[in-house]
Amino acid sequence: MSLAVLQERLAQLDRVVVAFSGGVDSALLARVAHDVLGDRSVAVTAVSESLSPAERDDCRRFAGDWGMRWLEVGTDELARPEYVANGIDRCYHCKSELMDRLLPVAEAEGGASIALGVNLDDLSDHRPGQQAARERGARFPLVEAGFTKDQVRSTARELGLEAWDKPAAACLASRIPYGTPVTISNLGRVSRAEDAIRALGFRELRVRHYGDVARIELPTAELGEAVRRREEIVEAVKAHGYRYATLDLEGFRSGNLNMGYTA
Repeated sequence: MSLAVLQERLAQLDRVVVAFSGGVDSALLARVAHDVLGDRSVAVTAVSESLSPAERDDCRRFAGDWGMRWLEVGTDELARPEYVANGIDRCYHCKSELMDRLLPVAEAEGGASIALGVNLDDLSDHRPGQQAARERGARFPLVEAGFTKDQVRSTARELGLEAWDKPAAACLASRIPYGTPVTISNLGRVSRAEDAIRALGFRELRVRHYGDVARIELPTAELGEAVRRREEIVEAVKAHGYRYATLDLEGFRSGNLNMGYTA
């Protein structure tokens, strides 16, 4: 792994459209692409019901702080029945929608390559969206340069990126168990409940959606604090449409609904 290798890979691409979600992976990729290619790179954020308003605001702010070219494109995953059905291939259909919206942008940018912030650790998880991206010609420069998640964070910190220690923030649909339909209502409840718990001072969390039950995941070191403040948490969750709030004693596990599935 080396920043120089990543810079070299991006220079070889010449023109790049970076799928920019605001997380540390795509933030590092967008920043280095901007440093190497200048106006021949553009960061593009996909906006839909599966992107929380807070993440959208982060993208706008980060792009402004770095002086990056930045665009928003609307995506409509919910118009795809396979996505709504929420099978184990949901991410394939979500990424297909993203790529279908990014391809015209890349064409307008003079035949730019589309680059996604996938790192080496992502390759071992159940992420069918990577297949959809590859099928449409996307590049994974962080993988090509040998970056793990820890190396992404350390490099982002060295470059002074605010997002270097930002908790992972997968799309809101990842909070809904496979087989439960993805709807605007469900996505909205998850988003509002998570925002309400963050407002209480908890930074890294997931609200897993099980109908009327919100299963809350927090880092194990914060479980005691959550129990002490259970009344506040329960009130925050119930205020946004859930009847019950449960605390997962195993703690926060990014992507845990993928357990039992292979990459």
